[in-house]
Amino acid sequence: MKTSEKIIEYIQEKGEASASELVDYLELSERAIFKQLRNLLDSGDLIKKGIPPKVYYMVVSNQNVAMKEEIGIHDSPIEYLIIDEQLKHFIGQNFFQITPIGLVEEGLDGFVKWCRKRSLPVSKTASEYRSTLLRYQRHFNKAGLIDGMGKFKSTFNEIFLDEVYYLDFYSVERFGKTKLGQKLLYAKQSQNKQLTKELSIESAPKIKTLIKNKRIDAVGFIPPTVKREVQFIKEFEKGLNLKLPIVRIVKIRTKIAVPQKTLSKLDDRIENAKATIVADDRRSFTNVLLIDDAVGSGATLNETAKGIKQKGISKKVIGIAITGSFKGFDVISEV
Repeated sequence: MKTSEKIIEYIQEKGEASASELVDYLELSERAIFKQLRNLLDSGDLIKKGIPPKVYYMVVSNQNVAMKEEIGIHDSPIEYLIIDEQLKHFIGQNFFQITPIGLVEEGLDGFVKWCRKRSLPVSKTASEYRSTLLRYQRHFNKAGLIDGMGKFKSTFNEIFLDEVYYLDFYSVERFGKTKLGQKLLYAKQSQNKQLTKELSIESAPKIKTLIKNKRIDAVGFIPPTVKREVQFIKEFEKGLNLKLPIVRIVKIRTKIAVPQKTLSKLDDRIENAKATIVADDRRSFTNVLLIDDAVGSGATLNETAKGIKQKGISKKVIGIAITGSFKGFDVISEV
C-alpha cells in the first residue's frame, strides 16, 4: 500500500489526524509526511482545519462537503476568467469575508467562492456587486469619509457634535458587511489583535488627515461597555499612535452592565450613555476628535460630546467612527 493510501486509511479511521500523529504511526520523517499531505491537499483528497501549531487533516467526504466549499475546492472551471479586468480589480480591492469556520477569503478568489457557495452566477453577481458598492460610495466625500450629520439630524432633537464622519458603512444591502465591517466584528468578538492592527493601519491615514485638516488638538476614545480580556478600542488606540493629548473618558461601572448594543430603543440608549459615560478631564482644548468603533444610534458619541462641552473641555467636538449606518435609527447590535 502506498504511503498516501495509508494516510487516507488512517485519517478515515480516526476521523481527523495531525501531522505528528502520522509521523508516529507511519514512522517516517516530518518532511516526508508533510510532502504527502501537501500532495493530498492539492489533489483534493484531504482538507485541513486550524492554524499552526494545531492543524488537523480530514478526508474529503459527503459529510464535510460544506467545509470543502469553504476552503475553495471545486471541480468546475474558473469561470471568472470572463470578467473584465476593471471589474476584477474592483472586486480585488473591495471583497473581504471571514467564513463561519474562521477562514479569510478576499479579493476575486474569495468572491468566486462566495458566489459558488450560494449557487450564484459569478459574472452577473460581480457586476451587481460593483453596482451596489458604487451606489453606496456616492455618499463618500472628497476626503474618503461619509458625512453622518444628516443621520444625526434625523435622529436627535439636539446635536452636540459639530461634525461626524464614518470611514465606511457597516454593511450594504444583499452583500452584507463591508470589509471594515467584517474586520471590526471579528476583531471585537474574537479579540483578535491582528485584525485590530490591520484596522488601525487602514484607518490611520484618513483619521490623521482629518486631524490635520480640522486642526484637532486632542482626541478621545469612547470606552468599551463590555468587559473583555483584549479591549478593541485600547488596541486600536495603540495602533493609531496619535501624537496628541488624550481626553480622559470614563465608563462608569454599574451593578449590572448593560451594553448599548442590547438596547433597541433610542431613548434607552441616550439614557444609558448619559448615565454611564463621563468626560473626566480638567484641561481645555480648542477642537476635540472623538473616536468610536461603530455608530448605531449615535447616542454615545452625542452624549459624550455634550459632556465635553458642558465641562468646558472643548467648544468644538467632531466625531469619527470606523463604521456607521446612514439611516435614521439603525442599531448595529453585533459589535
